[in-house]
Amino acid sequence: MKRLTRRSYLGLTVAASAGLAGCSTGTDSNSDTDAGAAQQATETSNATTPGTNANGENASEGTESPYTEVYRETIGSVVLVSVGGSGAGGRRGGQGSGFMYRDQYVITNAHVVRDAPQAQVQFARGESRTGRVVGRDAYSDLAAIEVSNPPSYADPLPIATEEPAIGTRVAAIGSPYGFEGSITSGIVSAVNRSVPAPQGNFEIPNAIQTDAPVNPGNSGGPLVDLEGEVQGVINSGGGDNIAFAISAPLVRKVVPALIENGEYEHPYMGVALRPVTEGLAGQRNLQNARGLLVAEVLSGTPAAGTLRSGDVLVAVDGERVDTREGLSSYLELRTSPGDTVTLTLRRGGERRQVELTLGTRPDPESTPSGSRRDGFARVRPQ
Repeated sequence: MKRLTRRSYLGLTVAASAGLAGCSTGTDSNSDTDAGAAQQATETSNATTPGTNANGENASEGTESPYTEVYRETIGSVVLVSVGGSGAGGRRGGQGSGFMYRDQYVITNAHVVRDAPQAQVQFARGESRTGRVVGRDAYSDLAAIEVSNPPSYADPLPIATEEPAIGTRVAAIGSPYGFEGSITSGIVSAVNRSVPAPQGNFEIPNAIQTDAPVNPGNSGGPLVDLEGEVQGVINSGGGDNIAFAISAPLVRKVVPALIENGEYEHPYMGVALRPVTEGLAGQRNLQNARGLLVAEVLSGTPAAGTLRSGDVLVAVDGERVDTREGLSSYLELRTSPGDTVTLTLRRGGERRQVELTLGTRPDPESTPSGSRRDGFARVRPQ
């Protein structure tokens, strides 16, 4: 696949189509868009929108939009993913997007395939395959589908190794409302966000925020930069030009395990944490407003016997942590269950270090009372 350089795109932009709030289809939504209508959303109509220059004027004849080129480079690897519904309780089939990962595997969202053992995968030129869902993970909202004999043009898309710079231009490619081969554009608005997971009362760490319009059906599709590299897997849209994607570093860590083992084990501490604000520091007579207050230690968890309620966590393995998002991202991307981490904390006015061996995060449906928002227990605001 030809790789593009950012330098060749300076001064070029393209108008992005407006979108409604929301994400790919849920289990009860009317997601079975008429196939004929979907096919009418042709690749040509999406890929040949005239380019504009920095002033918003039409680019000179013969000058192609950078989004047109990246679309042509990647669209053959993007697929429409659908699963059937049983009809029980009014439940309908789900539909979303996905893309070729490696060999015969497609990446999509866990909430797109839900608990289905199989999924229909439709490629850019109309070929359809029945794929086997080989793994899914609710905590990262990722799933892997094995597809036998994919079309030769469906090349795996490269996954970025690092988080993108804020302001990086990106494109969301997929099948919003079942309209295949659609592209919208925007920038990376922020990184290292924690976003609500579609399948439980917890959060996905290290997410990418973008203003590229995302609609129902985009879920599971790639968020690519102008070099055709996947920066994230789209999983939700919040409206008002806010959408989110699971970060490429988290994808690179989770998906290989889904393919090999059918599941992924997340690290787990078993504590309820609160960021130390000025108000909280004053209430608790803390030295300063930084770090994470241990509000509760759950019994029977890795933290029990090591951490205490009232401890203030300030660093892990020498890395300063001031937010739950920062700690959650560190644990997810740089540790695994069974690893021992060194925690720096303040206890009773003294600074000390303790070692904690991480456990495996319980399944969402088997967690104890007190919902999980991340790798820690949730604490109610006070």
